[in-house]
Amino acid sequence: MVSRGSEWKRWEPHIHAPGTVLNNQFGGVDPWQTYLQALEAVTPKIEAIGVTDYYVTETYEEVVRQSRLGRLPHAKLIFPNIEMRLDVAARDGFVNIHLLVSPEDPNHLTELKRLLSRLQFNVLGDRYDCTREELIRLGRRADPTIVEDGAALRHGATQYKVNFARLKEVFGESDWAKRNILIAVAGAADDGTSGLRQAADATMRQEIERFAHVIFSSSAAQREFWLGRRAKTAAELRDGYNGCKPCLHGSDAHHPTTVGQPVQDRYSWLKGALTFDALRQACIDPESRAFVGSVPPLHAIPSQVVAEVTLTDAPWAMTAAIPLNPGLVAVIGARGSGKTALADVLAAGCDAITGWSGDANVSPSFLVRARPLLDRAKVTLTWGGGDASTRALDGSDANGPFS
Repeated sequence: MVSRGSEWKRWEPHIHAPGTVLNNQFGGVDPWQTYLQALEAVTPKIEAIGVTDYYVTETYEEVVRQSRLGRLPHAKLIFPNIEMRLDVAARDGFVNIHLLVSPEDPNHLTELKRLLSRLQFNVLGDRYDCTREELIRLGRRADPTIVEDGAALRHGATQYKVNFARLKEVFGESDWAKRNILIAVAGAADDGTSGLRQAADATMRQEIERFAHVIFSSSAAQREFWLGRRAKTAAELRDGYNGCKPCLHGSDAHHPTTVGQPVQDRYSWLKGALTFDALRQACIDPESRAFVGSVPPLHAIPSQVVAEVTLTDAPWAMTAAIPLNPGLVAVIGARGSGKTALADVLAAGCDAITGWSGDANVSPSFLVRARPLLDRAKVTLTWGGGDASTRALDGSDANGPFS
């Protein structure tokens, strides 16, 4: 099967699910049915989902289970997004940081939980590890009146803060984490690094943003900054912040009505395959691979772009239909593999071959020289706008009234 190559896909990197530890507003008789139906009905369709929860993975595990049962058919990639609060105060609360985890490792949940367990919060004369059991213990210790585990977990999560220095240390010690986790930090003022405005906070803000691979922000101004087009150049971002960074945005849904519905249709688009590697690619090339907006960037009018070339009555063509990418810049192949033939076939479909009536022996066109062998072969070009045009490869309908 021939791939069309990298295309823009809608990602939802920050969305909660029924049972999320904090601010769970997914009520009703069957909250999971309502949630899944909402995700399946969203337009533009969501093809990659970062299931978000605070410190734990149970809601991610349930979404994966539902996907295996046939739900969310559009979502080819589902990955955990662990949301945590740093012990760094922002304008309104604390800075939120996220661990975006690749699901490619079959043992990613085991490894992730082991990594989280190495984070500690020292409070109330004791140490609490970042595990479900320890969060419950912290919740009960902070409020002895709590009896039920779920309530204790929620209260413990509101109290738990991750030490930034310890997070960097744990991340730096783990080869698995460096291979499988990307760090995202909120860029807003309320719960993100933009809330660190005082001069005394400048160094801490830079350290957090330097540590992050992704900025969660829908602001066009922030995107311009992180591409090196504002107060910092790309070179200055490389020196001070470990490079340019992609800005992404999610619905951060905690309620059925906001599932996959970010404010002002600020959707996240990534260019690439529906794999976690596409997110890694976006961190390397944020300008070309990541975008926030109602539609992905368009570099050409669809009706002027060839979406697919199809050959008929051409038994010599091993691949009769070839999808083309609107960002195509090169055709690569071994000598004799058909690069020139493909270019000429496209030209024929566009009525762009000259010299059909000239000397075939000196024509630069592969098809003109091969004319006696083409028989009834035809090419159909399907354009991005949906129209199609068909031409004979031997030039018999060239220079006609519709060419």
